[in-house]
Amino acid sequence: MGGTAVLVMEMQRGVIGELTKFPELVGACDKHDVIPNTAAVLHAARAAGIPVIHCTAAFRADRIGSHTGNCPFIAGLLRDPAHMLDGTPAVDVLDGLRAPGDLESRRYHGFSPFTGTSLDTTLRSLGVTTVVATGVSLNLGIPGLALEAVNLGYRVTVVKDAVAGVPDDYAAAVLRHTLSLLATRVSTAELVAAWT
Repeated sequence: MGGTAVLVMEMQRGVIGELTKFPELVGACDKHDVIPNTAAVLHAARAAGIPVIHCTAAFRADRIGSHTGNCPFIAGLLRDPAHMLDGTPAVDVLDGLRAPGDLESRRYHGFSPFTGTSLDTTLRSLGVTTVVATGVSLNLGIPGLALEAVNLGYRVTVVKDAVAGVPDDYAAAVLRHTLSLLATRVSTAELVAAWT
């Protein structure tokens, strides 16, 4: 299984957990079993010796390191001065998804896990050439992850039942019309079978 790593995008308590401001996204995750499917992918990856990296987002209270006025979505979120603050429970990975040997790549700016982080360096140090994407959202984070990874020379696999976005028809269209051009798409069952 050398050369592969699983990237878990923003599966955090303040994004799709009990501290979220995004109930529609939580509903989409629940409807499509994204959390249990992600857990199954991570369990199989760890058993096969494949590294798991949680790509998390946070803000400093003083907002240093974050551009906060260049994007309407971020500007709206940060009207709440306590939103996704580093060191608070909101930025924690959901219970049951993190294991002691997992890695974390935290970002303070933008929507995708590579820009402004050491993720690329970490992956290259592990000999990774293929990344497997799980998490949220199909609106921003997963397409950003896939596009940046391809631009950096990685092969990308998206676990189509371990990702979610809103609304459902848009999320399905992103999987079909955007991610199909960038990545291999597989189900949790197919991936788990391949790794076991």
